[in-house]
Amino acid sequence: MSRDITSEKILARYAAGERNFRGLELDDGACDFSHADLRGAVFAGSFIVASFASANLEGADFSDCNVKTCDFSGARLASATFLGSAIDAAVFNGADLTGAIFEKAGAFGHIFGKGELPSH
Repeated sequence: MSRDITSEKILARYAAGERNFRGLELDDGACDFSHADLRGAVFAGSFIVASFASANLEGADFSDCNVKTCDFSGARLASATFLGSAIDAAVFNGADLTGAIFEKAGAFGHIFGKGELPSH
């Protein structure tokens, strides 16, 4: 995907029915998905610096992503997948992590095992 993609463009494509957003490079820190409905979106293999505060990300796929410094505060992440992702300094305060998968994800040198979740 091109580097000129914005959160507004992604949200418009999602509203039009697209769910596959693999391989994004959203690293300028200007992307804001706060309060967005992105249930089932696939961001696998992406590099993302963004706010997902209070977003609905139920069933979203962040496998093999770099989501370092992302804000997932208050987000609904039930059944979301972060398998093998880098989550250093990502914030999950008050997030619903019911059934979320963080296996093989890494944060500050720790590799998460099956059933382990980041502190929130």
